[in-house]
Amino acid sequence: MNVRSTRIDIGDGYVLRTLLPEDADALARHANNRRVWLNLRDYFPHPYRKEDAENFIAGISRDAIETSFAIADAKEVFGVIGFTVLPDVHWRTVEIGYWLGEAYWGRGIATRALVAVCMHIFQKHDFVRISSSVFGWNPSSARVLEKAGFTREGTLKNAVCKDGRITDLWVYGKLRG
Repeated sequence: MNVRSTRIDIGDGYVLRTLLPEDADALARHANNRRVWLNLRDYFPHPYRKEDAENFIAGISRDAIETSFAIADAKEVFGVIGFTVLPDVHWRTVEIGYWLGEAYWGRGIATRALVAVCMHIFQKHDFVRISSSVFGWNPSSARVLEKAGFTREGTLKNAVCKDGRITDLWVYGKLRG
């Protein structure tokens, strides 16, 4: 297991930091929310159990580079932001995603976290593009991306099916420089 200790202050007592095994209880408590799950891909389980949190934390600790970070205050973790390096000819691009526990929505925390991780990606790595996508029913997350400097590049009509509902997928990108 890699020993990591990332800590990025994003203001007002909020930080991005390395996820630790002792974060599993808080992570599971905030992630086990249908309203959170509805805006994420299906590989994010629901219900979300402590075992899911433990497996997630153990899995990311084995990655060659740290790509996922806890979103936390002094008391606990209440969200995660992370990126995935895309394969093949897309290897200079990462895809970023994030979620917050519902009690923390609407405070600007996701935007701060996104800005900080984008800076981290471009400063620490040789990637040239960060991409993200949002379900058409989630304009709040789209606004987070826009406030963090992402450009909406297009709409994929009826591109996803989540919870039995078909919706558009809004595609966003941010370039180095």
